[in-house]
Amino acid sequence: MSATSATPWPPALAGTPAIAVIERAIIRKRLAHSLLLHGDDLDTLIAIALAIADRLLNPGGTASRFPGEGGHPDCFMLRPEGKMRQISADATRALIAKVQVTPAVAPHKVAILVEADRMNAVAANIFLKTLEEPPAHTIILMVTTRPYALLPTIRSRCLHFKFAAAGGAKPDPSAPKSAWVSWLDDYRGWLGRLGDGAADKRAVADHLMSAYGLVARFASLLDKETAEAWEKQKGALPPELEEEERVAIETGIANGRRARLFKEIEMATQDFARPRLAAGDEPSRRLFTAAIEKLERDVGLLRVNLNALAALEDFLLASLRLWARR
Repeated sequence: MSATSATPWPPALAGTPAIAVIERAIIRKRLAHSLLLHGDDLDTLIAIALAIADRLLNPGGTASRFPGEGGHPDCFMLRPEGKMRQISADATRALIAKVQVTPAVAPHKVAILVEADRMNAVAANIFLKTLEEPPAHTIILMVTTRPYALLPTIRSRCLHFKFAAAGGAKPDPSAPKSAWVSWLDDYRGWLGRLGDGAADKRAVADHLMSAYGLVARFASLLDKETAEAWEKQKGALPPELEEEERVAIETGIANGRRARLFKEIEMATQDFARPRLAAGDEPSRRLFTAAIEKLERDVGLLRVNLNALAALEDFLLASLRLWARR
């Protein structure tokens, strides 16, 4: 970043009403002391938080210190740590101690809590006290894809902004399909074939083979996306980070990618069912509701360490039973 330019907003979100409100509040020095940034894509939310931090810490683009881990003395990031990927009470106390003192070089201090929903119960209650009596000249940015996993008392003390993924713009229809777009197309096609039923053992076997083919391709796509994202991220990490912290960040990236893919599977299921629902097809409405509830249960189990492929397999087999018996 140059000394005269601010960190850009994610391109697909620049100029949107939410970003415009935030920009005006920063310019007028009226930004709320606590913001809850939530949506489906963790990387997009982190990018927004860093762009806000840059504008607060380097007003007018007057400095070249990039906000983030180790990049600015008045910017502090707190992430889940360890194998359980939690934000502990000790880490929360340490963050609070840092933001309680006067800013070193900037007009503000900024605290960014990545995956804020990962605070354990003790940490959440400790942090709540800080939200109730926020330190002077401190802005707290809470980033989460699961806002309703936070304590209601924490949510009520923050100004909420919901953002779509930075890549949420409609793709160019003339562009070649990505492997993931092709996967979603094949998934919708598989659902369509299930609607024809499974009259004999051969039809059942074909549906099963297709389902396991989707699972295998999903595994490859998830690994590829995660590896590419980690390669981009790790070069920007400060060298003094401990190995446990690096593992926690890499795990967070993997979980963010996984959550996005499952969310798009839910949207593809909606796309498949929408014409039937619009036609008033009551059996399809019941099946669609049951399928989405099953997907949500499987995604919920991912948070207690269910393997992503096992979750997808369970959902696809349930979908086969639901739609093929229609």
